[in-house]
Amino acid sequence: MNGPRPDGEPRPGRRGRADFGPDLAEAFAGQSAGLCGAGVPGALWLTTGLHTGDVGFTVEVHEEAPPLAEGWEDVVEVSFRPVSDGTRLVRWAWEDTWELDLAETDYRVRYCAMGMDAAHRKDTRLDEEPRLDCCLLQFWPAAPAPDRVVRPTSRMAAYWHGHARELPPPPTPADRADAGRRARRAQEEAEKERELAYERWAWGGRSPSPALREADGNVLGLIDFDAPLVHAIDAAGPAVQRAVALLAARRACEAAGLAELDRIAAGLAAVTEGRPLPPPLDDSERAWRAFDADPGLPHRTVRRAVPPERPPFQAPAGDEVCLPVPAPEPTAWIVGPAADRAKEPGPSEEPAPEPTRATGYKLWATIGAPGPSLPVSQPHMVLPALLGAGESDPLRAALDAVFAAVAAYGEDCPTLLREVWSACERRW
Repeated sequence: MNGPRPDGEPRPGRRGRADFGPDLAEAFAGQSAGLCGAGVPGALWLTTGLHTGDVGFTVEVHEEAPPLAEGWEDVVEVSFRPVSDGTRLVRWAWEDTWELDLAETDYRVRYCAMGMDAAHRKDTRLDEEPRLDCCLLQFWPAAPAPDRVVRPTSRMAAYWHGHARELPPPPTPADRADAGRRARRAQEEAEKERELAYERWAWGGRSPSPALREADGNVLGLIDFDAPLVHAIDAAGPAVQRAVALLAARRACEAAGLAELDRIAAGLAAVTEGRPLPPPLDDSERAWRAFDADPGLPHRTVRRAVPPERPPFQAPAGDEVCLPVPAPEPTAWIVGPAADRAKEPGPSEEPAPEPTRATGYKLWATIGAPGPSLPVSQPHMVLPALLGAGESDPLRAALDAVFAAVAAYGEDCPTLLREVWSACERRW
């Protein structure tokens, strides 16, 4: 809505967010009529006398030009063509909308008003107060033609006609096309900058190398614990990466008390000597079956390793591109048969009876990341560390082995990470 300026003269309409529609200068540029702005394709700006409150408003769609009724004080005509199959009459700031069911064709539009000066002087109308101005908007199919003032009466309409005639000419189609190209380029650049900023945040403050991008495995899980260490492992080279993988696998085995088990010792020896893992460790499914069936497997748990908190992602300053931020991949904390052993923590109790038709039972379900107090099977973190250390790619071997060893160490994982840092730094 448009209303009076502080000095008593009518004032140009205000503009809110960009999606509220065209601004005043765009809508009326190049026109001689100042009440109905059609300067932006697919949009009309309609001026009323009242600044705040409801006005009487009627919309009519005709098959041909209707006769101009007596009583309307201010009348203008413009040409208009919808740019979609959904044309709506929109209240200021999208407070309400009404579908007009207009076809995508050329229309002539007649905008009629009465009582504009009285409404302008009132400025604000409350719901229970008498209505002062009313408007009529009429559409009918017609070829494009210049806008015109059909009937001028009110002082307020005269002001808006004069304002429209003082505006600079509207942009040419070439100008609009060029502005559109510039806007698209700016959008694309903003999207790229946001994607790069999110990538740097996800990788701990810097973009990953091509090798890290292709590493897969548990690289992003380890990033949460120590992002600089991940980049240091990447930069250390294959020899150090192999040494880090072996160190992590060995420390995981020692922490869980499994280093002396025959299969585990044979696997560590193979990794140490640069040989492929021996059976059944050369096949992950067979390795898990044999591992879980081993009678010498101790039942030991550790409290889950919890990564330090880090600030949430912040979009670049001035970024108005609304892109969905991808959700981080969930990290598998309990893998293999150990997943079947996870249960809600609580006091020790007798084993639950097998459910029968007469026996009730409870099902625990966890949504999201497990709580920091949830214990995990320490021995079952050893096998991923050993299998990871045997990976053919040195970088992935190091990252997977260190991540599994972090889980095996649990709350004491900073001790392991410090030792891995020492192994990386010794390369210099």
